[in-house]
Amino acid sequence: MDVNAKYKDSVFSFLFGNPEALRELYSALEGITLPPDLPININTLSDVLYMGQVNDISFTVDNRLVVLLEHQSTINPNMPLRLLIYIARVYEKIIDRRKVYQTNLEKIPFPEFIVLYNGVRPYPERAELKLSDAFKDAADLKDAVGTTAALELTVRVYNINKGHNRELVRKSGTLDGYSTFVERIRENGKTMPLEEAIRAAIKHCIENNILKTFLETNSSEVMNMLITEWNIDEAIAVNREEAWTEGREEGREEGREEGREEGREEGREEGIGIGYEQGKLEFARNALSMGLSVDAIHQITGLDIDTIKSI
Repeated sequence: MDVNAKYKDSVFSFLFGNPEALRELYSALEGITLPPDLPININTLSDVLYMGQVNDISFTVDNRLVVLLEHQSTINPNMPLRLLIYIARVYEKIIDRRKVYQTNLEKIPFPEFIVLYNGVRPYPERAELKLSDAFKDAADLKDAVGTTAALELTVRVYNINKGHNRELVRKSGTLDGYSTFVERIRENGKTMPLEEAIRAAIKHCIENNILKTFLETNSSEVMNMLITEWNIDEAIAVNREEAWTEGREEGREEGREEGREEGREEGREEGIGIGYEQGKLEFARNALSMGLSVDAIHQITGLDIDTIKSI
């Protein structure tokens, strides 16, 4: 495998980005058994949702179009809106555009949206996010016209951290192994630097037959992916929290409820933008110190060449 070509993957998409792993996982999620000869076609889009962090998998199976995401940060309530944009792109990819303008009805795969939550903050076993929750004055409009929303998108969220959704995780050995692997890294990280924590988790899982073949075959790629993911995620989280707190404090000082709310919202929005960019810069500094090439860092982060050279 070309390591650089896989840098922009996440371990999640790398592990589950093959038909057999998806067959096992989707069967567990739906409580069914997909026949081994039923084709699964992967049609993932790259770099649409997460600014260079690809942890989504899109695939078709049995006339269904499934968008599957792993999410390690706090669940974003705008996920349905982001997935609406994403699914339109996927349909564009898999449907002949000329057929849309023909007189015959063009049948399309039934969409499903599934998020596997693997973050550190508490979250319910299962939850649903709906696009209609974002509509302005939705309740008033519904009462006025006496109808439901003309456009809806529902996201099913499953908490896959250790100890959650045990029956679901039990049905998929790969998901169980992945959940155990991530939990082991986090436990190690309480007393070890990140790279050492990942290396020790890989060793432990191989010795205990947890994702053994996958980790033995891809240990270096997994190490690089996780260092990239977690360094950027940590920098984003820190900057987002700082900006959010600053906005909240500004709102308090104004002494008005509207000021507090405005401060919080501005903090969140600024924190997201600032966090992503500073996270990329911080990762670039670390990657350069580890000897990665300017071109490789450009592919990983999307930063322009001149910026990386200036670092």
